[in-house]
Amino acid sequence: MATYSELMAQAQALMNQAEQARKNELSSAIADIKAKMKQYGITVADLGGAAAGGAKKPAKSKSKAAAKYKGPNGELWAGGPGRKPEWVRAVLASGKSIEDFRI
Repeated sequence: MATYSELMAQAQALMNQAEQARKNELSSAIADIKAKMKQYGITVADLGGAAAGGAKKPAKSKSKAAAKYKGPNGELWAGGPGRKPEWVRAVLASGKSIEDFRI
């Protein structure tokens, strides 16, 4: 019967072989897909993905509320429910009032 360390070495060797086989098959699959896309005139957009180098959708703003407070480094905060920004916690921890930073 093989020891634990021998079995682990065999398992690692098999994982390395499997990864190499995956890489070999992957390059073949990509070449096949590209050839079929060219043959049928399929674009990345046709597949439901963004075109290479295409513009991404702009990120949504986190808050729709107008800012009520402005931090020492220009950070803005609306003062709504939820976790306070780090700069607000630092101001409060230093003993200052958040009202000193009202816009």
